[in-house]
Amino acid sequence: MKRTNRLNKRPLQKKPLKYLIILSVILIILGIPSYIWTKKNVATMAGRYNSPMSPIIMIPGSSATVDRFDSLVKTINKQYGEHHSLLKLTVHTDGKITYKGTIRPNDDRPFIVVGFINNRDGYNNIKDQSKWFNIAFDQLKERYRFSSFDAFGHSNGGLIWTYFLENYFDDSSINMDSLLTVGTPYNFEEKNSSNRTQMLNDFIKGKDKLPSDLTYYSIAGTQLYTDDGIVPIGSVDAGKYIYEGVIKHYTLITLTGSKAQHSDMITNNQFISIFHQYIIGNKLNNPNDNNNKKAPQVTR
Repeated sequence: MKRTNRLNKRPLQKKPLKYLIILSVILIILGIPSYIWTKKNVATMAGRYNSPMSPIIMIPGSSATVDRFDSLVKTINKQYGEHHSLLKLTVHTDGKITYKGTIRPNDDRPFIVVGFINNRDGYNNIKDQSKWFNIAFDQLKERYRFSSFDAFGHSNGGLIWTYFLENYFDDSSINMDSLLTVGTPYNFEEKNSSNRTQMLNDFIKGKDKLPSDLTYYSIAGTQLYTDDGIVPIGSVDAGKYIYEGVIKHYTLITLTGSKAQHSDMITNNQFISIFHQYIIGNKLNNPNDNNNKKAPQVTR
């Protein structure tokens, strides 16, 4: 009887060991995806840290295509003797992206334009375009692994940037250095900032999500002293209720002259000087560059 009792106890002693082995296997299986993700994330962070690229990402206004800034890029390259690449992305309504152009090897300051098949006006379209831009931005940061960039938006392109910053941009490993917009209607066609649109109210409510270290230059045209022929100065100036006091620097700049009209401003010599000095800034320290003229006086 005593021998039988010893034999009956042996299987009971093996069960805790069996359960321990099973638990260890489960933990290993669960830990593999986490290990792979961590390894990939560290590699991505290292790639961004070591990447010299800092692109200039541009968004055109309503009804405009990705070809909107072709002449601007050609003018910049010719006038300043530079060789910026031009890459253009068109985002379809299903989220698919069409690429056009290339970025040359060793080009640290390429131009990247993001446009949309649905490029119509209106607040709901602005929201959709911001969502589609976020898809493009995710692809760009994954492909080129840049750790910083500068941004430009013409007209509603500035609205898309603002909605994107408040609702989608949450990557602490990427820094948006400077933003420049031209004729961005933060209050649509309203001249009186007291009559705030739903969009403006939404932007003001979400302003705490804006990058605190951002520098922003907002340009308004004054062809008719009250507007640029389309957008009232008061609507452009309404951007101060969103950005001022939240980001590092906010500056309102007014352009005058024959090319201060809404669609023509990006061909204005004053604008080109401002764009190069504050967004590209490649040759500011070159005393032999005669094209580096003092930017027009700004209005804060």
